Parts: sequence; C-alpha cells; structure tokens
Amino acid sequence: MLKLEFLTELNFIFKNTINHVQNFKNRYYPLLLLLFHITCFFSGMAQKCPPNIDFETGTFDGWTCYTGNVFASGSDNIISLSNAGGAVYNRHTMYAANTGALDYYGNFPVSCPNGSGHSIKLGNNSGGAEAEGISYEFTIPANQNSYSLLYYYAVVFQAPNHRENEQPRMEIEVTNVTDNIVISCASFTFISVGTSLPGFQVSNQSDTIPVLYKDWSPVSVDLSGNAGKTIRMFFKTADCTFKRHFGYAYIDVNTECSGTFAGATYCPDDTLINVVAPHGYEGYTWYDSSLTRVLGNTQVLTLAPPPPSGTTLAVKLDPYNGYGCPNTLFTKLKDSLTIMAYAGKDTLSCNLSPVNIGTNPKTGLIYQWTPAAGLNNPAISNPVATPAVTTSYIVATTNAGGGCRTTDTVLVKASLIDDSLYLTGKSSFCVDNGDSAVLNVKPTNFIQWFVNDKTINGANKPAYKVTTSGSYSALLINAAGCEAATPKKPVVMEKAKAGVNYSIAYAVINLPLDLRARPIGETVLWSPGVNLNDAKSFTPVFTGASQYLYTVSIKTVTECLTVDTQLVKIIPKIEIYVPNAFTPNHDGKNDFLRPLVKGIKDVRHFRIYNRWGTLVFERQDDEMPGWDGTYKGVPLQTQTMVWMLECVGVDNTVYTQKGSTLLLR
Repeated sequence: MLKLEFLTELNFIFKNTINHVQNFKNRYYPLLLLLFHITCFFSGMAQKCPPNIDFETGTFDGWTCYTGNVFASGSDNIISLSNAGGAVYNRHTMYAANTGALDYYGNFPVSCPNGSGHSIKLGNNSGGAEAEGISYEFTIPANQNSYSLLYYYAVVFQAPNHRENEQPRMEIEVTNVTDNIVISCASFTFISVGTSLPGFQVSNQSDTIPVLYKDWSPVSVDLSGNAGKTIRMFFKTADCTFKRHFGYAYIDVNTECSGTFAGATYCPDDTLINVVAPHGYEGYTWYDSSLTRVLGNTQVLTLAPPPPSGTTLAVKLDPYNGYGCPNTLFTKLKDSLTIMAYAGKDTLSCNLSPVNIGTNPKTGLIYQWTPAAGLNNPAISNPVATPAVTTSYIVATTNAGGGCRTTDTVLVKASLIDDSLYLTGKSSFCVDNGDSAVLNVKPTNFIQWFVNDKTINGANKPAYKVTTSGSYSALLINAAGCEAATPKKPVVMEKAKAGVNYSIAYAVINLPLDLRARPIGETVLWSPGVNLNDAKSFTPVFTGASQYLYTVSIKTVTECLTVDTQLVKIIPKIEIYVPNAFTPNHDGKNDFLRPLVKGIKDVRHFRIYNRWGTLVFERQDDEMPGWDGTYKGVPLQTQTMVWMLECVGVDNTVYTQKGSTLLLR
C-alpha cells in the first residue's frame, strides 16, 4: 500500500502538470483513481475555521492589532508596524451586521453583506502617513492537505498623483510560519492607481483629490499542501507616504475553512446541483474527470439533472494578473448531503426593537421564513425580526437543488411598554396660586422617577407630584424584562418674590424723570397710570407737578405676582450734596461717603483722592452704599479727602462739582 506522504506529493504533481496529465493518466490510471478518492476524501472533510478568525464574537480575540506608519524608500513602500496591545480607537473598528451604516465615500455597507455577524475596518480618513495592521495565526490540521479559506474586503483610497510606491494601500500577507515562507500566491497589495485589479469607482464625495473605492469583493486563499503548518494572515492598511492622503479597508473572513466545493455534496432528492468554485478568480474552466471535455466557464457550474454520485469534476482557476497563481482543483460529487435547519434561540423583542434570528448563511442553501410579517427579509438565513405580537417563526432550509428540506422554529416574544408620560395640572405655575403638577405613567412592574437625570429616592409609584423645577422622566421595566424610558417633561415652579419699596425718586416740576421697575417678570403694571408715558413699561417716564405713590405689579410667566412701590416726590430744582465729614466705624451711622442728589438721572463719576492726589475710590452711579473709607482693602486713617462729581440732571444739564470731606476714625 502506498504511503500517504507519497500519495500527497504525487497528487500535488498531478494537479500542477495539466499538459502532461493524459500521458500520466494512461500509464497510471489505477493509481489515479486511488488518488481521486484520497483527494475527495480529504476535501470532503470540511474544517471549521479557527476560533474568531471570522470576528463572530464581536471582539478582536485571537487577533493581534498593530499601529505604525508608512514611508517610501527608493522604489519601495515600507509599512512599519508595532504591536498596539489591542484594538486602537478609530484604527481598528468593529461593526455588527445590524448597524445599517454606509461608508461615507462608497455608500456601501460597512458590514460585509455575506451574512456574517461582524466585520472590521482598518484605518480611517485622517491621513497622516498612518498604518494599521491585524494578524491571526493558526495551524492547519495535520490530515488536511486540501485547505482554503475565503475573506472579503472593501477599500477606500484617496488617489493623488503619486508614484505607485507612494500610494495609499491595503496589503495581505499570508505566511507559512513553520517554514518561514511567504505564500506569494495568497499575498497581495491593493492600490487604486497602477493596479490591474478591476472594480474601482470614483466617489461622489471626491473634491480636488479623487477618492476611489472598491465595494465588498471576495478572495480565496488556497492553502492546500500545508497540512500541519502554522499559517499567519496579516492584513495591513496605509495612507500615502506624504501624510496627506488616506487609505482604509473593511475586512471579513468567512466562517468555514475547507478545500471543498459548495455543491459537491448534494441531496439525494435534488433536481439540480450548483458546484461553486472558490471566489476571487478572473477565469474558470470546468472539465470532466478526463480533462478533455469543457463543462462550463463560470464560477458556478449548474448540472441538471445531477450526475451519478461519485462523478469527478475538475476546474482550472485563472487569477487576476498579479493576484495569485493558476491552479486546478478536483472534486468528487456525492449525494450524501444532509441539512439541518436552525432558526436560532428563542428571544425577546422589547418595544419593537430588532432582534436577529437564524444563523449565518451557507453557500448553496436556500432559506424561507414564515410568517413574513415583522421580518426585514424572509428569504435570508438570518433576518431581523421586529414582530408587533409574539410570533413563532419557521425557517425552511433546502439545498439549491430543491432537496433536503428541513424546518426549525424560533419563538420571538414581543413585549411592549407604554412609555407615555401624562401631566395632570400645569407644567409651568406659581405655587402661591394653589396650582400643581402631577406626572403619571402606566402601572408596570418597576418604576423609577428622575429629575435632571438624577434618581429621586423613593419615587417608584405610577404618579409623582412635582416639588421642584426640573426635567422629569421615568424608567419603566415590565415582567418580561423589557425597559423603556419616558420622554422628558420640563416643569417650572416659582414662588413670588417679596415686594420692596424703591428709593424715593425726585422729579423737578414738569421735567421728565426715568423710572425703573425690577426686571423680575414678564409683565408690569404701574398704578395709577397718571403722569406716566406707558404704565405697562418696565422703564416708564414720569412728567408731572405733583407727588405720586405708585404700586408696581410684576407678573412672571408662571403668574407669580410681586407688588413693589415707588414714591415720586416733586422738587423745585436739582439738588446735589456731598457730606463734609463721615465716620466709617461700622456703627451703622454715616459709614459711607456718597453724593446725595435729587433730580439727577445719571452720575457719570464720583472720585475720591487722598492728600497726595492718589485716586482711592471711583464709581459711575449713585447707588448705595458709596465709599467705606478703605484703599485696597486697608482702612485709611483720619485725613481730609478731595472728591470730584460729574452727573446729568433730569433737565439734561451736566453738573460738575468738587470739594473736600473729612474722614474721621
């Protein structure tokens, strides 16, 4: 019996010497049949990919993240990276399948449309000669000589007028770590300018520098012949070398790793089969087992009706120029396929929140969900469900040829919480008027009230009486575990301010005098309105010959009422008086020096100097209290002070006076 090592080597030689296969076949036909069986046996052993190589945990577990920079050296592009110790914000980004987000430049989904749960983004659009990387190491099973995996990529590059080695880029490097050999047929560099790889388009968001993008595209990595070897996949992205133009990429790896063809194993009751060659090649040529009859020239070979189980097929793969090596793969058709439908675990949808059901899709399978109500797409493997009522969804899964129909059921429990917030009373009121505000929600298992996003201790009932102004909301949780936050409701409560008596206003007979109410409300009414130009103004003008006592009624927006008083006295002429002495000893008598004026509407300045001419005090109004006898916070001793006053009377005359005052201690 031939040893397995010899058979493997002979099989490899056979698959890469197509031009001599006929002579080889004629001489070693019995051996060829044995090799076909061995090849198909190994290729039929589908291998599950290493843990989280497909990012399906939603984390970077198992992956090593890198950051660094890029520069041009001669005609080379050098990407220099170092271990970042984990994902770096805005440079290693994880996206879930249900994000719905689109790339700004390419308008394609940021999550790979292959049905997987998570995809990643390397890099960003900030430029700066930044570079990013992510790598994964795994060992191919020792008995798996036929082994391949599939990854998807999408790229966005600014396309400046640089040389190729200066352009933004994405690189993939696949290395046989065991033998320290780069697998050149699986290692590529993607740039938007100077490459023969098709599919780049110009973004509508381009400005003076065009932005080119390539939508999600698949690439097959053939690792056959590396059984037992440790392999490293290394994805890299880089900006241009001049720090001005950006480049970034999206990446996803398929969930299954094998050397099999989709459709090679089919159902006994299929009416047709679709045999699918690996993605990512420019040309495909299908042959019968003798390599003499061409069966098709597309990636998918459709056979209807299916040929007998055990039929051997071959496909010649022609890569894009510079992006791989020619290869010829063989597969043996078997009618032993079994399919197990999987609808997912029973789940809960709260307030019509979307939930994922089903599982990741598998090539060659057809999915149909019933009922279709509440599903975003009933014809995919993992639809998003938002049922209005609790629903049992049934997925029927069949092979593409119509056979192996199986079903599975998942229960999506729909639970709704009424998050309405009702107000009894007024949202804006004055407490003095007997008004109130009571907030109400529908009863549920748990209620917690908040004001200004802070918990109100003990506020757990459906009704809450507001006691202070603020923005109110409630968190509601029902028996199913669903929670909802109510909209926020602002409530304004006010208490009327106490009334005050304004300082006496002195008016010269029949000369206008400006009056002023406190700006503490929305409306004001002076009563009586006699001798005022506008009794509803906060700044009315008084003109008269007799004294009046006014009540000033001020209302806020909440209807709080404050009543102030203003006495207007009539004087025959303008009076200005500054005391000739004062005693700032804090006894409450004559502690401040200030001008005492009547018929003055504006004090422009009141300045006080010491005997050496140093300015020790100045103010520009006649408000109390005045000067307290200190300079820079230090009390001055007994001395004579000089003052200067400039003011404007109600007759619009400017009055200037000066004099001296004795400071007594």
